Amino acid sequence: MKTYKARGIVLHTVKYGETSLILYTLTDTVGRQTYMVQGVRGGKSRGRGGALFQPMFVLDFVGLESPKMELHRIKEVRPAFPLTSIPFDIRKSTISLFMAEVLYRLIREAEPLSPVFDFARGSVEALDGMTDGVANFHIWFLARLSPYLGFHPGNEYSPSAWFDIREGMYTPVEPGHGLSFDREKTRLLSELLQADIHDLAGVKLSRGARSGFLEAMLSYFGYHLDTIHQIRSVQILKEVF
Repeated sequence: MKTYKARGIVLHTVKYGETSLILYTLTDTVGRQTYMVQGVRGGKSRGRGGALFQPMFVLDFVGLESPKMELHRIKEVRPAFPLTSIPFDIRKSTISLFMAEVLYRLIREAEPLSPVFDFARGSVEALDGMTDGVANFHIWFLARLSPYLGFHPGNEYSPSAWFDIREGMYTPVEPGHGLSFDREKTRLLSELLQADIHDLAGVKLSRGARSGFLEAMLSYFGYHLDTIHQIRSVQILKEVF
């Protein structure tokens, strides 16, 4: 039986039996990986699973791999760093749920994805430490995630441009096929792609504008990856923000 050390981000969990969990993670070494975590539910272990295996929690763990086991196992696990606000702030915990669901639906590769992992891990730390601009974090996350997945605007933004979803390009005129961002959403896309996390407090948006941009980004992702349409936490986001 082979043991190895890794770091993983919790994407999704499913209860298994009376005391175990199936844990879906994005890891720093092998991309997306699924684990059996035993003895974390019920009895003396009650509450431990809920404390450690929440959406977007970053874990340091020792994994077990064996040809005889269908799933890898987790032997030891602890938080990679403490979260001081995400578990206690309904806005941030809702965003974490959305981020985890997006990654769970879109990341399928069981191969090293260090840039994606590093971006996701950095996003968790940034969100946990934020005081201003939280309402814009989820749309920033979607915009900044797109280059890691291989699709983002392929040319330079210019004022009053439209964004052509089908071609993945900024264009000076509205595309005739109708798959595009309007000028305001296009300007916001360009702004968010360039924005640092500390810039989000200065992005002033109404609830309607934020919701409209979220829908546009999901349409953009959905044109390339159908699984994005299965994300259920979008409605919760709209209610919170």
